[in-house]
Amino acid sequence: MSAPAAPPPFTSHSVFVPPAVRVLRRIGILSSAKVYGILSAGLGLVIGLFFALFALTLGGAMGAGMGPAEGAALAGVGVFAVVLFPLLYGAFGFLSGALFAALYNLCAKWVGGIEVTVE
Repeated sequence: MSAPAAPPPFTSHSVFVPPAVRVLRRIGILSSAKVYGILSAGLGLVIGLFFALFALTLGGAMGAGMGPAEGAALAGVGVFAVVLFPLLYGAFGFLSGALFAALYNLCAKWVGGIEVTVE
């Protein structure tokens, strides 16, 4: 006598799983702050790069019109922005992420949180 046949392999399309509604009751303050900080630092880098490009372009124009010292000073400010903006944006993003997570947790106690549909 032979062994029984194995069931067909499971695929995600073979069984219908209805969407479930879950409630987001609490957000981890430190994890939210880290994510906000990293995202904000990335945004600060992009803005700093645009600021540096603008400052270098304007510094070159000022250097041609007024003198090389003024142009170099403005170009230096632009390069400094590439370093400073991500640090500032990251720090303020970290603080605002922690603040908003704490405020969400407080409000979720009162109103029950946000309903999210997951599959």
